[in-house]
Amino acid sequence: MKRILVLGGGLVGGVMARDIALEPGVEVTVADRDEAVLARVAARGRVKTVRCDFSDGARIAELARGHDLVLGAAPGFLGFSVMRAVLEAGRPMVDISFMPENALELDNLAKGRGVPAVFDCGVAPGMSNLLVGRAASLLDEVDSATILVGGLPVQRYWPFEYTAVFSPIDVIEEYTRPARLVENGAVVEREALSDVELVDFEGVGTLEAFNTDGLRSLLFTVKARNMKEKTMRWPGHVEKMRLLREIGFFGKEPIEVAGVKVRPIDLTAWLMFPLWKLREGDEEITIMRVQVEGRKGNVRQRHIWDLLDSTDKESGEMSMARTTGFPATAVARLVLQGTISKPGVHAPEMLGREPEVYEAVMEALRARRVIFRERVEEIAQKGAA
Repeated sequence: MKRILVLGGGLVGGVMARDIALEPGVEVTVADRDEAVLARVAARGRVKTVRCDFSDGARIAELARGHDLVLGAAPGFLGFSVMRAVLEAGRPMVDISFMPENALELDNLAKGRGVPAVFDCGVAPGMSNLLVGRAASLLDEVDSATILVGGLPVQRYWPFEYTAVFSPIDVIEEYTRPARLVENGAVVEREALSDVELVDFEGVGTLEAFNTDGLRSLLFTVKARNMKEKTMRWPGHVEKMRLLREIGFFGKEPIEVAGVKVRPIDLTAWLMFPLWKLREGDEEITIMRVQVEGRKGNVRQRHIWDLLDSTDKESGEMSMARTTGFPATAVARLVLQGTISKPGVHAPEMLGREPEVYEAVMEALRARRVIFRERVEEIAQKGAA
């Protein structure tokens, strides 16, 4: 019997727990500090629950030592410390948290403990990285990589026309953290919410795309002349977020109001999150396009993967939760099977270079009706007859 610990029982963590619990010969425990969250998870899945404050590294390590594998779904600002505690306990980990730190800094710790850890293992970052890594392994030279991704409600409600299935503070982070891109072979920074462009997607319509800091480890692991990631929302969303940011609603330094100190971002998240929740019966979609161009021998190629996923009507699971959680459980199964066993911290793009891992992950997603449509095009070269 393999014992699996899932750290975080929210909408994504709950999906991860229920999915991995379907694996034969496993026992799943979900840890969260919120008793109401644990009650919801226990009511929907064949899992155990335990209360845990993720700011308590000693408690996390204690729980981890009693399990064979840990899946991480903590808020991003806790992600790095949570992973460090798990690795210090000598347990392998697959993590989806959008941590601001560089998880590769924990590589020596993982190697020293003799365990693997895979970070950013969601949809984007996650599948976006894996697909870029796959394309890079098939090309001799990468010219450019572009990632466009967004999770959106089908029914649009004023004022935000947006819903979130994970921590609102992690969403706000996309609107404040400078975006790192690669231009002409050099890493450059652009302001978040910058370089807005309109993008048309068949079956969806027109969306606006803006710079976000989603390349993450790709900045260091894939050699390309140009790379960028953009997040997509319904048109008009960017201007609203810019306004809130410039007023100071996303600030992290405490301010005193009527004798009470509060971080503006905490108040903003508290006020906005109820407005960002899906209403009963509403559906949402996840859209992603990963496009990588480069050279294979004397031929220039364009590798494209498209994803258009919607709320699963059979299970009721939201699309963003599924497309984020299932890549993590697919990789977790490979860790349990020993296919991924090399000690160290691994980025998803490095796994994408391994055909066995790539095919296993894609097959696991197809089995759960998360379909990436792939095509390869030859690029006509300038001056060719």
